[in-house]
Amino acid sequence: MYGKPVAAETAQEALILRSLPQDLADEVLQSAICRGFDRGETIFLQGDPADYIFIVIQGWVKLFRMTPNGTEAVVGVFTQGRSFAEAAVFSGMPYPVTAEAVTDCELLSIPAQAILSRMRARPELCLAVLSASFQHLHGLVSQIEQLKAHTGAQRLAEFLVDLCPVDSGACTITLPYDKSLIAGRLGMKPESLSRAFGRLREQGVSVSHNQAAIRDVESLRDYVEEDRALAWSRAQ
Repeated sequence: MYGKPVAAETAQEALILRSLPQDLADEVLQSAICRGFDRGETIFLQGDPADYIFIVIQGWVKLFRMTPNGTEAVVGVFTQGRSFAEAAVFSGMPYPVTAEAVTDCELLSIPAQAILSRMRARPELCLAVLSASFQHLHGLVSQIEQLKAHTGAQRLAEFLVDLCPVDSGACTITLPYDKSLIAGRLGMKPESLSRAFGRLREQGVSVSHNQAAIRDVESLRDYVEEDRALAWSRAQ
């Protein structure tokens, strides 16, 4: 059982539980298990039976696939209040990706049967799973759009803007995980990420270790929205 009030409160932020009536959300959570994972620990492997849906209570988790040439393709990175693996459980298919703890983290795991056994009696649970699956699909479509329409520097700028706690003015943020994972998340090689950071210096971004200082968040956001051709010409 999940037990911790803080864990339950965080779990309620997840897409799969957010829209549910409180009694149904509590019922689902009663079967959940709270477990800690060390940095680098595997949560599940690609091809494993999809027995659980997960909600991140603390820390960061990455989902990835290994390409035929041995390269790690990062599919998604999730943090506090985010859920994953809903689609696999709903479809009855094995996990299509591997999940690994990026940092020490705490996850809430909800048994698949706790979801599936209640779907017939409570159709709103079906809608919640579908909604969460759609949001994940929408996120993947956005990633593809970024790869097609934005330069590497623009993709990095958008990543930084999303981490900013303010909409305008200056701020300093802490990069949430190492740069090799950021590169994978943005569809770059590590050396390409280094070049992208270099190009963002002209946009008022300076990086030291795991800290990024941004001179003007609004200006950086405008740079993200620039036409790709213009962004490329400015990067030359």
